[in-house]
Amino acid sequence: MREAVFIKKNTPRWRQFEELLASPNQHNPDLLAGLFVQLTDDLSYARTHYPDSQTTSYLNLLAAKVHQSIYRNRKEDRGRFVHFWRYELPMLFHSAHRQLLYSAILFGLAVLIGAVSTAHDERFPRLILGDGYVNMTLENIRNGDPMGVYKSEGQFDMFGAITFNNVMVALRTFAFGILFSFGTGAMLVYNGIMLGAFQYFFHTQGLLVTSALSIWIHGTLEISAIIIAGCAGLVMGNSLLFPGTFSRVESFKHGAIKGLKIVIGLVPVFIVAGFLESYVTRLTGWPAWAKLLIIGASAAFIVWYFIIYPILLNRHADRSGQN
Repeated sequence: MREAVFIKKNTPRWRQFEELLASPNQHNPDLLAGLFVQLTDDLSYARTHYPDSQTTSYLNLLAAKVHQSIYRNRKEDRGRFVHFWRYELPMLFHSAHRQLLYSAILFGLAVLIGAVSTAHDERFPRLILGDGYVNMTLENIRNGDPMGVYKSEGQFDMFGAITFNNVMVALRTFAFGILFSFGTGAMLVYNGIMLGAFQYFFHTQGLLVTSALSIWIHGTLEISAIIIAGCAGLVMGNSLLFPGTFSRVESFKHGAIKGLKIVIGLVPVFIVAGFLESYVTRLTGWPAWAKLLIIGASAAFIVWYFIIYPILLNRHADRSGQN
């Protein structure tokens, strides 16, 4: 794109950004977050195609003003922390909804493969889950406590180990996106097959509902977060595969930062999931309605925060920009 065309196309948005920065007490956080994501895209494009031009210098200065307004003092730092989860992450995530869909579809197909494989070969769960785990679970079933694995350790130690493990799984799922998205795809398939085999194994023991009511107390958040981490990995991997108008290196930088922010946003989800698995899942005597309430609330949060809220926030920003 010629520089003159680039300037003409984007000047109205840049002027709108300057007007917002000139009136700090009248900031519209929705609009500011949306415009800032677009500004970073414009700056990356300008650095790639017009590195020595006044346009690039201007955009650098504009971005610096935003940085100064955010990090001016400690109080504003705390505001920045809230702003990230309330506006920046949802606005950023809205642009990754397509990758989220791909991640969910791939994971769902892998779950189906795991279940079908177990249905046709009763030895398959041992191949995927390991003999030790399967034998322990069968022993727990014989003892009348099929979910006994969740009571085998102290709550606090279990909480730390589970949360750390889940965060590491998410980071690996994201990081393997550097292999042009195929690494992330492999992680999603592996974890999906494990889940399918795991749940169908309990079905073969006549315990599908019993296991699901316990496992999905924490699994709703845990599995959703892995799928979202897969989305982050695809964002990074696709930035290498499809750089568009950017250089491949510049596109990768943008995709990696975007994906990393998504993964960082998952940390509180994993902490809550770890708490539920360590302290609540072991309470197998709870009534079904209480378990369903936790599962439903967890699912509602995921759908609201990662799908519905970003859409509504983006629409509000668009309407504000037109007024």
